[in-house]
Parts: sequence; structure tokens; C-alpha cells
Amino acid sequence: MYVKVAICLTFAILLLISCSIYVGTIDAKSYFFPLLQPSPLRLSLCATDRPLRVYMYDLPRKFNAGMMDRGTSQVAAPATVENFPPWPKTSGLKRQHSVEYWLMASLLYNEEEGSEAIRVSDPEMADAFFVPFFSSLSFNKHGHVTTDAEADADRQLQVELLEFLRQSKYYQRSGGRDHELNASILIVVDFGRYPRNMSSLSKDVVAPYVHVVDSFTDDDPLDPYGSRTTLLFFRGNTVRKDEGELRVKLANILAGIDDVHFENSVGTPKSFKMSTKGMRLSKFCLHPAGDTPSSCRLFDAIVSHCVPVIVSDKIELPYEDEIDYTEFSIFFSMKEALEPGYLIDQLRRFPKDRWINMWMRLKNVSHHYEFQYPPKKEDAVNMLWRQVKHKLPGVRLAVHRSRRLKVPDWWRRKR
Repeated sequence: MYVKVAICLTFAILLLISCSIYVGTIDAKSYFFPLLQPSPLRLSLCATDRPLRVYMYDLPRKFNAGMMDRGTSQVAAPATVENFPPWPKTSGLKRQHSVEYWLMASLLYNEEEGSEAIRVSDPEMADAFFVPFFSSLSFNKHGHVTTDAEADADRQLQVELLEFLRQSKYYQRSGGRDHELNASILIVVDFGRYPRNMSSLSKDVVAPYVHVVDSFTDDDPLDPYGSRTTLLFFRGNTVRKDEGELRVKLANILAGIDDVHFENSVGTPKSFKMSTKGMRLSKFCLHPAGDTPSSCRLFDAIVSHCVPVIVSDKIELPYEDEIDYTEFSIFFSMKEALEPGYLIDQLRRFPKDRWINMWMRLKNVSHHYEFQYPPKKEDAVNMLWRQVKHKLPGVRLAVHRSRRLKVPDWWRRKR
């Protein structure tokens, strides 16, 4: 059940299994499993300038690039840099769930200069193990269609993946304990669909959605504030679940205001073009919670240099140990946003010089949210690999503690 939750009900999840990690409750038997061979004292990876060394499992093509082939892929061999397909320009909304693709592509490209991670062929040299399963694409292709055959195809891939991992000597070395989902570093867009014993901010990496609007590359007007004539912009589906019900309420509050554009729409190529144009003509872009706390709309706003107005009480943001979002975003609680007139009044009173500073900051940080091939220094892929690198000291701490604990971890008990 947890595999289904983690692989099918989340948008961008990757099994990124740190070398012999264990993050979870330790039972009395766990210390009998040798998680790592004894090694001499070494500096934390974060204290070095070298890239993260990643061993990527050679999965059959059907687990990743084969899902992009027409029909069912008959190629059993793993994908290589020579036959790895380009991401299709006509993929529509599927693009926002393509983080797995870009991370795998970066390891296939494997250029060390300017990269935060390099692929190694010797597992013994690896800091982390990467399992290149396109879980989001599998779910979109098989998992949420109605036919039993398609649903079984998604489920069967999951079963086969687990069987593949169980045959790995690195799985067998620890009895599989360091390859469990809740003992892995997961790359997620938010935590809205995870049980707490599987995912947490302390061990996992928050990724941005891949933006679906075109990046604003020539945003250099003489008067950036005056050239954006719309005060607040939103285009998207207003029929959402959970906290996303906020959108319907905001639609009623914001209706009829001349310089506010709030429109219910679905994701189509025409809609993406209209959103691209609308965001570029707007000072502020509204990001209310949807089915989950985050969505690609926030990152569409960033690459459009439209100051995000975030109304999502439980949102977690990418790279937040490196980037201060208050330098280019405005945050309202859901309670504040639903107070009639309050949000618009605050935006109208927002100082022009402060808005220009935020606009300039957006232009400076937007490249951190670009997924591309080949990857470039400081782009989204390299930022994510660096985030993984930051998590490894905590993972190593958990590994070392797990070796010597002979009772359940007392820190996890209720005091």
C-alpha cells in the first residue's frame, strides 16, 4: 500500500537511495545488519567541493525512457545517452511531472564541469544510489485510466522494480532495510500526499514543478512596473479538493475587480499561451493551494518574473536553505486571504520600489527553476543534486546511530 501511495499518488517522487542509509525507527535486531563496511574517518561530503557521486541502477528501458516510446517498449536494454529521447514539446501538463526525466538525463550526460553530481560505474565509490523509475509518467500513462489492464501495467512495473532491487547485493547486504521507501531520500514537490512515517522535511528534498509556460528571457522594459497593467492574475482550475476549495472562495471575493484577472481554465496548449501572456502583463500572480499545497503555477510565475502571491498554509518550497522566498514573494495565510478586501488592499498599497526590487530578484533566481538538457550550472537539476548532497550528513548520522542502538530509538518515542 505504501508503494502505491508513494509511487502513484504523488507527482514527482524518485527513489534516491543514499549509500546504506537507514532513516526510521530502529528495532532491537537492526544492529545485526552490517549497513556499511568499516571506513576510516572522513570529512563530510558537504565540507568538500567535489560533486556528489551517484550510482544509477541500469533498469530496463520500460521503467523510464520506454514510457515515452509509442506503444509498449520492446527494448530491454537500459537507456543510454545515445538513445535517450528528448522531452516532447507537445507533452502538455505531463511536463510539470517530469523531474525524474531531467535528473536521469543529467546522469547520462555526465559532464563534471559545473555539475553538482556525476555518475560513477563503481557502486563502492557512490555517495548515493539513484533508481531511475519514471513513477509520475507511469501513473499518468497507466495509473489513473479506468481500464483494469492499464492499472495492472502500472502495478506490475512497481512489483518488478522491487524484485529488481531485491536482487541487488546492496539491497541484500542490509536485508533491504536501507532500500525501503521510508528509509530513502525522496524527491517530492510537496508533502500533501505522504504518510508522516514515510516522508519528512528533515530527510527529503523538495523539488519545483517543471514550469509549463515559456520563460521570459527578454524582460527589459524601461518601466517594468508600469508595463504590467494587471494587478493580480490567476488562470487555473478552481474545482479542487482539500485546501484547494479556497480557490472557489477567492473567485467570489475577487470577482468584478477591474485590474484583477481570475479565470477558471484547464491545461491546454492554448491555455498555456494565454497564461504566458497574462503573467507577463501582471504585477502579481496568485498561487492558492490546490489539491496539494503546491502547484506548477508558482514556478510559472517565477520564470515570468511576476511576483508570486502565495496563499497556502502548508506549502514547503525548494532550496529554502539557500533561497529566501520573502525577497521575491508575498505570503498570506488562508484566513487573511478570505477576509473580503484585505488581499487586494495590501497589493494596492505595496510600494513600487519594493516591487521593482522583487522583480529584479526574480530575474536573478529564475534560472534555478529551469530544467534543461544538457544541464547548466545552477539550474534546477544541479540545485536538486546539491540539495541531496546537503541531506547526506543527516543520513550518515542515522546510519551510525543505527549500528549501535540495541533498543528502539528513544528520540522517536512520545515523551
